Amino acid sequence: MSTLAAKYEPLAVDVTFTDSSLRVVLADGREVLVPLEWFPRLRQATPEQLSHWRLIGGGIGIHWEEVDEDISVESLLALR
Repeated sequence: MSTLAAKYEPLAVDVTFTDSSLRVVLADGREVLVPLEWFPRLRQATPEQLSHWRLIGGGIGIHWEEVDEDISVESLLALR
């Protein structure tokens, strides 16, 4: 008997920040915490600019219009 592994795309549902980190909550309950140092545009953004994010592609990515930054959830998982 074989088993079929389901492949699903990780989706973001929430984004928050600390002074030095980006935290992304995924739909499956996982949380990804990465240093802001990895994203110079976000590191240099004001707290107000950081708060103006939106999910793109149903949660496959995050976009910050004011700082011209897009990050895919898949890339966050690959960076770890």
